Amino acid sequence: MTIQNGSKTVNQTTPIIGAFPPDFIWGVATSAYQIEGATQEDGRGPSIWDTYSRIPGKVLGGESGDVACDHYHRWASDLDLVAGLNLNAYRFSVAWPRILPQGTGNVNAAGLDFYERLVDGALERGLQPHVTLYHWDLPQALQDRGGWPHPDMPDWFTDYALAVYGRLGNRVASYATFNEPWCTAELGYHVGRHAPGLQDLRASLLASYQIQLAHGSVIRALRAQNTAAELGTVLNLYPVDAASERAEDKHAARLVDEKLNRWYLDPIFRGRFPALAVADYAESMPEIDPVALASAKQPLDFLGVNYYFRQWVSEGGASRAGPPSTDAEQTAMGWEVYPEGLHRLLTELHREYQAPKYLITENGAAFDDHWDNGEVHDEARTRFLQSHLHQLHRAMQDGVPVAGYFGWSLMDNYEWAYGYSKRFGIVHVDYETQQRTLKDSAKWYRDFVGQQRQPGQL
Repeated sequence: MTIQNGSKTVNQTTPIIGAFPPDFIWGVATSAYQIEGATQEDGRGPSIWDTYSRIPGKVLGGESGDVACDHYHRWASDLDLVAGLNLNAYRFSVAWPRILPQGTGNVNAAGLDFYERLVDGALERGLQPHVTLYHWDLPQALQDRGGWPHPDMPDWFTDYALAVYGRLGNRVASYATFNEPWCTAELGYHVGRHAPGLQDLRASLLASYQIQLAHGSVIRALRAQNTAAELGTVLNLYPVDAASERAEDKHAARLVDEKLNRWYLDPIFRGRFPALAVADYAESMPEIDPVALASAKQPLDFLGVNYYFRQWVSEGGASRAGPPSTDAEQTAMGWEVYPEGLHRLLTELHREYQAPKYLITENGAAFDDHWDNGEVHDEARTRFLQSHLHQLHRAMQDGVPVAGYFGWSLMDNYEWAYGYSKRFGIVHVDYETQQRTLKDSAKWYRDFVGQQRQPGQL
């Protein structure tokens, strides 16, 4: 059955979702700057987002993560929320400025204390902690020294990673080096829509190169510690479609695929950048050391996949989050709801790169939720979860080794340049009172995972 939602056709048929393996990882994800708040407490240094959010016009409403969801003080009750959803895992990021306020040098013990409490609290509640080392909050002191384009960044990042590992160690189930490095390099240093807000293509390309070296360096350093934790990285990946069968559109789509997807996949799996994109960047491409770049190719235990939408590309390289004219449902971000893309992405990804296993580290959507008698109704988000889990199960049936799923996000939070205007959470947050309220999507996810984790209850 379908209904008309404005001009959008919405399929209301609940897809049949099969049984997942008994050891499947079920979780939710967050990131430090988006939820923690307490930006000036316990020795934390300023990050590039603290600085960027104070530049007039950069963030909607001039909002910052100074308070966010106050998770720094409410972490215990937030972990209770996660455990109450029948989940067995929690993915979060560590704020580099909490650990090394100046980016290098003296370690801030209070910062490590917080994450140790968080890890221990997760374990006490039966939740596997999955740590992301970098989710966009570079210490401002390092940006002042040049930021990600700086040649010393791989060493600085490795020192930071070892400081985190030295305290959290093997209590953590997995460490991911980066979250969506394309956003760090492209949106931060070229487009200017993310911190630090630069618009310099060459700096962006240099940042992406140093990020690859930093990834390889950290993986080698943690392997040298004989860690029992699994090691990997997290990429934002997209199916890419040409707007037509014309050769020009197909070429443009291939180029977008290389710049968005393969620019980060090829170094970690093949030790090089993709040739078509390198040629297109020729005028701005910095000098790189191919031997050093090859060091980004390190054995990984998993690849984290963040999936939200597909890219639709026309001649000239213009791309958007879905076809330019469509009856498909869209999110509050204007992104096409395209669950089939998750199946496409995973099967094509595994055919070409063959990671040992995959974690869906982010998947979710912002919608305009509705309050009614103290309850939050978000039918669109529930449908989103159902349809994407159906496509995920299809991919697994087709042989893709997916080991876990983390919904984005546990709760409404600071959505970067959109401030607090877009809500991705399955838990509603009243930012004035910090009251948390389960949305209908959270209740559905709780019940679904509860059934999956109890054999015979499906």
